[in-house]
Amino acid sequence: MERILVIKLSALGDFVQATGCMKAIRAAHPQAHLVLLTTPPYADLGRACGWFDEVWSDGRPAWRNVGAVVRLITRIRRARFSRVYDLQTQGRTNRYFQLLWPNRPAWSGNARGAVFEDKAPGRERLHLQDLQRRQLAVAGITDTPPPDLSWLRAEVADLGVPGAYALLVPGGAAHRPAKRWPVASYAALAGRLVERGVTPVILGHGEGEARLAEQIRAAAPRSVSLVGRTPLAAIAELARGARLAVGNDTGPIHLIAAAGAPVVVLFSADSDPAMSAPRAVRPGQSVAVLREPDITQLTPEQVWAAAAPLL
Repeated sequence: MERILVIKLSALGDFVQATGCMKAIRAAHPQAHLVLLTTPPYADLGRACGWFDEVWSDGRPAWRNVGAVVRLITRIRRARFSRVYDLQTQGRTNRYFQLLWPNRPAWSGNARGAVFEDKAPGRERLHLQDLQRRQLAVAGITDTPPPDLSWLRAEVADLGVPGAYALLVPGGAAHRPAKRWPVASYAALAGRLVERGVTPVILGHGEGEARLAEQIRAAAPRSVSLVGRTPLAAIAELARGARLAVGNDTGPIHLIAAAGAPVVVLFSADSDPAMSAPRAVRPGQSVAVLREPDITQLTPEQVWAAAAPLL
């Protein structure tokens, strides 16, 4: 049986945007034994999607841990993969390619010397989805669908979410505060949603984001906080019933968009929507992107002007 390795290590938003590629690879190799190389936070997603026969979660050993690196490279060698699709395409995975010398599998990615090396110029200016579609086309896969989370399901009735609701994602990576729209602005937006008869439902995790939720609820008491109560599958399920979602450029908003919700995504100078913004995955879905270099200068009125038509 043909054995194929797919590499996608992180992060959540990037993993979600790569699901269309994963689906295309499975369709192109229906009889192959497909293995996903990832990291622990995404192993369950790899198992749940149904496209992989095996999931390895040891894909990012510390370089200083020479023993772990050797074990990973040895594991890849012994698996005798005939092909590798590197959907991470960073310095780390390019080094994996080099370390597999001299008996490297046919490699799809941007590693120099790979059989299916993407050599076309302008790589650094392409949106992630366009970049990966081009990469797969070099390897002979020309039909790559948009991100697909149709398999990510959960029961959410016990969360007590009302009939008409909008999802708010006010948090994000703690080490990237410049990507966060101010909580006071989210509170003002929540007030406007309440006035329209739509309940704001706040998503997040951890104590820091729980505090953000409480500040929003203090200004808009009809808001519902689900911080810490929604695994990824529950977020996807809530997205399918949401009237709207508004959030910072962080993993959950990418997941919400890929589940089909109408979204407004807020960007700062810390990330470029031309390269990474969510895109519509179904006909009629609205994905609005607002960007202000200093995200604190983005006003609630501007965000409401983009969000209100989606209601």
